[in-house]
Amino acid sequence: MKLQMTSETLNQITSKAECLYDINAVENALDAMAGAMGAELSGVNPILLCVMNGGLVPTGKLLTRLDFQLELDYLHISRYRNTTQGSDLRWISKPHIDINNRVVLIVDDILDEGLTLKAVQDYCISHGAKKAYTAVLVDKIHARKTGVKKADFVGLDVEDRYVYGCGMDYKGYLRNAPGIFAVQDSDAS
Repeated sequence: MKLQMTSETLNQITSKAECLYDINAVENALDAMAGAMGAELSGVNPILLCVMNGGLVPTGKLLTRLDFQLELDYLHISRYRNTTQGSDLRWISKPHIDINNRVVLIVDDILDEGLTLKAVQDYCISHGAKKAYTAVLVDKIHARKTGVKKADFVGLDVEDRYVYGCGMDYKGYLRNAPGIFAVQDSDAS
């Protein structure tokens, strides 16, 4: 069972965190991502597939920037489950729209090791998608990637630190933080 964090604990975490990108930098990155997506996907009527929960904020922010025909759906797959360490993948909800013979754009918050995006991309292809593009607001730069190594659309790069904000969480909290923040190493476990 998940223990609820106190406001005091969260305030301590956020007061020590480093702002890597403020909200203006995030919004500019989303503008650039939307422009690249429009250039690639305009005219193909893609399915924009939000990976819950982390992909909710980037998907919502991108959705209003995309000026081409698309359908929206979601899936829920979890690897972290409100912790700071990834574990096995657990499917909670699969897409509801038929993706057979469609182009799919998978949107998530972060590309860390790439396992979640790889599982979703494999699912889409195995269910008949013509192509399954990947998009992440943040790509964490390190050599441990074993799934998807690079997303098709990336907003921002971050160093190999535990980050939260704009959809990414810290133990289930802080997804709504207006920017991208790195916790102190002592708080990352």
